[in-house]
Amino acid sequence: MSGRDLIIDEVDKLPEELFPELLDFIKFLEVKEENTIHSSQVLSERIFEKIWDNTEDAAYDAL
Repeated sequence: MSGRDLIIDEVDKLPEELFPELLDFIKFLEVKEENTIHSSQVLSERIFEKIWDNTEDAAYDAL
């Protein structure tokens, strides 16, 4: 049984009045994932900025 199937089985056991809280948690996880990806991109940009922004490669910047 896949993880998705296990989660669906657990959701099916919950009373419907807990669904709003479950939805809030799912949205929290989505935002957390987006923030993690964004943070990684920002850190990568800072690191690569030193590599990309240099006078030796100025000719490639014009392409």
